[in-house]
Amino acid sequence: MEQQRSAFQGVRMPAEWEEQEAVMLTWPHEGTDWAGMLGEVEKCYVAIAREILKRESLLVVCRSREATERHFTAEERAGIRFYEVPSNDTWARDHGPIATLREGKRVVNDFTFNGWGNKFHAGLDNMINASLYRLGAFSEEAEYRGYPEFVLEGGSIESDGRGTILTTAECLLNPNRNHHLDQRGIEERLTRMLGAERVLWLHHGYLEGDDTDSHIDTLARFCDETTICYVKCDDPADVHYADLQKMEEELRQFRTAGGAPYRLVALPMSDPVYSSEGRRMSATYANFLLVNGAVLVPLYGRPTDEKALCVFREIFPGREITGVDCLPLIEQNGSLHCITMQIPKGFLR
Repeated sequence: MEQQRSAFQGVRMPAEWEEQEAVMLTWPHEGTDWAGMLGEVEKCYVAIAREILKRESLLVVCRSREATERHFTAEERAGIRFYEVPSNDTWARDHGPIATLREGKRVVNDFTFNGWGNKFHAGLDNMINASLYRLGAFSEEAEYRGYPEFVLEGGSIESDGRGTILTTAECLLNPNRNHHLDQRGIEERLTRMLGAERVLWLHHGYLEGDDTDSHIDTLARFCDETTICYVKCDDPADVHYADLQKMEEELRQFRTAGGAPYRLVALPMSDPVYSSEGRRMSATYANFLLVNGAVLVPLYGRPTDEKALCVFREIFPGREITGVDCLPLIEQNGSLHCITMQIPKGFLR
């Protein structure tokens, strides 16, 4: 990728720890997969929203502004921008906008979302960003760029803000996304569209219950430019043990842009959580969200929750560590990071 590096060095995808203006949520409604437990999951959304509002604004995509506003006080509503836009479901991480800076100018990138490889209907979700642009949600200084020819979900990539993208081969090289592209073709587009100077590929790591084809934000995350936290399984009897051990070995082989090994911090694997039908659900502490001054950590009502919070206090000593009950979210195979998308400072009108 050396030839592309000089041509696209002016493009940068900010890291999640950089200053944010808002977080985007797509609110659950009767037409989503949450219909059977809507009240329970809305309480979870409200709890997450309130933690975000303590630190920054919210952009809420909803079916009905009136119905959604009722969950919040007048003071809280003052920090929320509501947009009535149709949606199939609520996974803002994967259908939300991906922000970049191009020669210092803000760009709102809108990639195709095809329901994680056409597993689910996503036609409405795929139109959300274009609708937000038409409704004037984004800054007048921000350029909107649509990429209908390229499928990319926000949960499938991690940026260190300095040209390194961390991802999984299971997702980005899956033919159910961009079947016409090989690894080199995918890297070329990540370079041209997001300014990637390096792409670090994980070929191992998965979670039972996950239907995203191993999104990186369920397995391993950048915490700063030299630190990666990752899910570690210590139980040889667990079905995940062998593959997560291989993932750990891959992470040990990665080097920073400066050539040094990454500081690797292991996150505990959540004690198993099962649905009422006996299906193991994809509970993962890697699905945390960075907001201004804080880390929101998903909790699952398991003994491992407190251990995870202790690890995050070690990783982020300068941030407030706040746990949020996300047990309802994993009923649909996602968690806190999956339902949110951070909007960097200066990208909203």
